[in-house]
Amino acid sequence: MDKGTVVRTVALVIVWINMLLSNYGLQPIPVVSEDIIAEILTGTVTVWTWFKNNYVTAKGKQQKDVLQKNQLIK
Repeated sequence: MDKGTVVRTVALVIVWINMLLSNYGLQPIPVVSEDIIAEILTGTVTVWTWFKNNYVTAKGKQQKDVLQKNQLIK
């Protein structure tokens, strides 16, 4: 895994844990104390993670084509 994937994965896990803690009435992670901030972070990281890990841009589609040509993905 590359560094960016690890950072995105850790960020995604943190915001979802924080959201679950908040929803169950438990103390959320102190850095994010407001529910609205937690929701914004969760949405932002979710979209960011989805966008970075899928072939949605023109460059990403070109990368997918190269990977398929070299039989690295199906």
